[in-house]
Amino acid sequence: MQELVDEYLTMLQVESGCAANTLAAYRRDLRKLVDFFQQEGLTDLHALTKPLWVQFLGSLQTAGLSSSSIARCLASVRGLYKHLEMGQRNAACGSILKGTPKQWVQLPKLLSEAEVTRLLNLPAMDHRDDRRDAAMVELLYATGLRVSELVNLEVAHLNLDVGFLQATGKRDKQRIVPIGQKARDLVAHYIALIRPQYLKNRMSHALFLTRLGGAMSRQCFWNILKSRAVRAGITKPLSPHMLRHSFATHLLDHGADLRSVQMMLGHASIATTQIYTHVEHTRLKKVHDNYFPRKQRKSLKNAGS
Repeated sequence: MQELVDEYLTMLQVESGCAANTLAAYRRDLRKLVDFFQQEGLTDLHALTKPLWVQFLGSLQTAGLSSSSIARCLASVRGLYKHLEMGQRNAACGSILKGTPKQWVQLPKLLSEAEVTRLLNLPAMDHRDDRRDAAMVELLYATGLRVSELVNLEVAHLNLDVGFLQATGKRDKQRIVPIGQKARDLVAHYIALIRPQYLKNRMSHALFLTRLGGAMSRQCFWNILKSRAVRAGITKPLSPHMLRHSFATHLLDHGADLRSVQMMLGHASIATTQIYTHVEHTRLKKVHDNYFPRKQRKSLKNAGS
């Protein structure tokens, strides 16, 4: 089974040009399928049946995966079986995967504007890491970048005089994103005074560097963000993607149009961006319920008073 999975991943890398992060996600998803087959005592991917497929779906939900993670896993599995079917190795299983349930809408988790303010306005510490970290977090929120786009930024991708950066998103699609003045100031300070301290006599194109002078990793930045969240008194689980969600939602809350937000986020389809309108509608409904003077009374007695 693993040989078929490896062959499929190689095809994605060579023929489809999938990025390393995408391949890693596919590998994790297909590992779940292989593990499931092995737990059932099966050694052949062709042994898939409709009851077995339903059982696999149930195992993903039991494992506590989010709706988006389950949807991605199912897409990975469907891709594998489509590959096998095209190679005429498994003509029967393709029909079993048709009509699988669509992903249900799950509102993105985000920070309130007050929480973002606390996170970004932490008291400065007299340490070069703190000034680098502050610039990274400010830039992430100011642009709505994915964490992979942030850590892969190079100095040449920035135009701080004009206030733009060039981001490279999924499938190497490039887009231009504006940068707010506060982020420009912090990043400019980092480039002028802090980054040379990490470089010393070394050379690197990467914008954000570690203490050893290498490019920042996603895992390293994740730890940085969690540490700053603790300092800001934010107790909810926080991820870099929550700042991306917050960026989009706060823009819409302040009157930005959906098409502009789509361009800044780098979404291929505006349907992906529309999830943030659900967030806005939910917030407005809550405001209406809390403050509308003629809201439903809790009892008939209260209604008649």
